[in-house]
Amino acid sequence: MWRGAARAEDGDVTETITGLSLSLPEFLAVLGAVALVAARWLPPAVRPRAAVAAGAVFALSAAVLGGLGVRWQLLPVLAGGAVALPFALSPVLAPPLRRLRGRPARPARRVPWWLALPGAAACLGLIAAGPVAAWAFPVPVFPEPSGPFAVGTRVVQWTDPDRPETFTADPDDRRTVVVQLWYPARSSPAGTPRAPYLGRTPQEARTVADALAAGVGLPGFLFDGAAHARTRAVADAPVAGGDERFPVVLFSPGSGGARTQNTAWAEELAGHGYLVAAVDHPYDSAAVVLDDGRTVRAATASSGDRDTDERLAADWTAVRAADLGFVLTRLEELDRAGGADPLAGRPDTGRVAATGHSMGGAAALQAARRDPRIDAVIDLDGFPHGPATPALHQPVLALTQDLTPGTDPRYLPRLTEALAADTAPSYRLTVPDAAHLTFTDAPLYLPPVPSIVGTLGRTAAPRLVAATTLAFLDATLRHAPGDLPAALSPYGRLTVHPPGMDG
Repeated sequence: MWRGAARAEDGDVTETITGLSLSLPEFLAVLGAVALVAARWLPPAVRPRAAVAAGAVFALSAAVLGGLGVRWQLLPVLAGGAVALPFALSPVLAPPLRRLRGRPARPARRVPWWLALPGAAACLGLIAAGPVAAWAFPVPVFPEPSGPFAVGTRVVQWTDPDRPETFTADPDDRRTVVVQLWYPARSSPAGTPRAPYLGRTPQEARTVADALAAGVGLPGFLFDGAAHARTRAVADAPVAGGDERFPVVLFSPGSGGARTQNTAWAEELAGHGYLVAAVDHPYDSAAVVLDDGRTVRAATASSGDRDTDERLAADWTAVRAADLGFVLTRLEELDRAGGADPLAGRPDTGRVAATGHSMGGAAALQAARRDPRIDAVIDLDGFPHGPATPALHQPVLALTQDLTPGTDPRYLPRLTEALAADTAPSYRLTVPDAAHLTFTDAPLYLPPVPSIVGTLGRTAAPRLVAATTLAFLDATLRHAPGDLPAALSPYGRLTVHPPGMDG
């Protein structure tokens, strides 16, 4: 579905060698450090030249990295190389240095092999830790969208004057959301900078990365790759020419997530002619940076009691569903607006899907129950919090992972109840080898631990999510001809619920 890997104009930080998660200077630093360690064990005839060459490569690479910025993953490489450097070069440099001082030259003494071997092994262990860490926590390289359009993105902040902010005690506080739009755009000239991943500015990206890491109990530096990544979209790119209108896809992230957590998916949809509006929900998203510089951090947390948590989750889901409805209203205003806004008249708010991951999936379901403007729903592994009535009247696609011993036993019955009562066809696709975060960008930059991101692979996971949801959206919003079950079935175990099966 996607084409290509990173391009030079995406920024130095993503110019990594395919399969290594290392840039060229980083790879040369690793190579030079390994060669410094290996020089001790080479035949005497080639040892001096090999040591000098390895030292030069290592020193130059380290200098280049010092200018570009050293990732934390390369620190053990630099440490291992720095320890090996004097031992590799001293036998070469000692004789001429003695001659310069007027002393008689004599062969340099070598450390016995049985003493050198543990030190060499320790240095190699340090050096190897760098590529392993870079592989486990890479700078994400986003797939290039496969559709006919380039992709633009912009971020807007909207305040609902009719809704009080229920997370604060200020009676005058009104609900404010930050929304990121991805839309079909005109192609930009080569070399145009790509939009940052986690925020509009480096400071915002760092704030969000730290909040996401803290939410899962990890130190912030482990998410440095995501904080420095660039996407495939161009910020504020000109909207695609012509008068084509773009079906709208609303997106709500998971609890403690971020509006950007499904960027690869959003860019793929926008490349195929959809307008995606992803919502940051203040006090629920990990960290929301507002236009005035304030940062609103997540205030939702488990109480430890299952019944209490269920009530809280239902309340939070209702707030999110209202946020989605409000964003749709603002997009309707944009649809009817004059020519001042570049997107004026382009959102097709007569064709709308509500989507979300985890709690965001629950919010999409609830938004569809209360808002007849929504025509289709996608639930990405989301427990359906909140009331089960009224019955849904829109087609639904639910992507789920295989059930595990840790899965809430209420999850599948609750989801099946919602889908079976739907008066429109609905589909549940169980994806083998998936985990909860498989349905986000996480496989692109988190360690490939099966319980975290599944075992589909860094690029196969976003490809699957994009392929299945795009087939569903084309069928439901664009009424594209074809057999939707046949299109979904190759990706997992498909359960089809006919209209009104149980209700």
